[in-house]
Amino acid sequence: MIGDEILDENPITFAETLEILEKKREKENLEFEQRLAFDFVQKFSQLSAEKTRELKEELLEIPKIRNHQAVILINNMPETKSDIQLIFAKERTSLREETVEEILEIIDNYRS
Repeated sequence: MIGDEILDENPITFAETLEILEKKREKENLEFEQRLAFDFVQKFSQLSAEKTRELKEELLEIPKIRNHQAVILINNMPETKSDIQLIFAKERTSLREETVEEILEIIDNYRS
């Protein structure tokens, strides 16, 4: 464990997690849980950390999108409108059809 208390809680994307763990790995050996997380994000991260930051900024410009929702969208990179609607199904935010299309268009611009 790195510390005894939580100072701040902020959701980050897979690519940002990978970036943090790579820096830590350069300095010292990763602990077991960190190695598992490293393997996971290395396998499922679809964009570079720089691209995810750009994508997050664009998504956060949409009025109803909050930080944790942008992170979920980036980590999942939904391909259809129904995928986006599933992500927001349990959220208190309801999205209009135009907003869903805008999100999909923005994500498609970053798809590899």
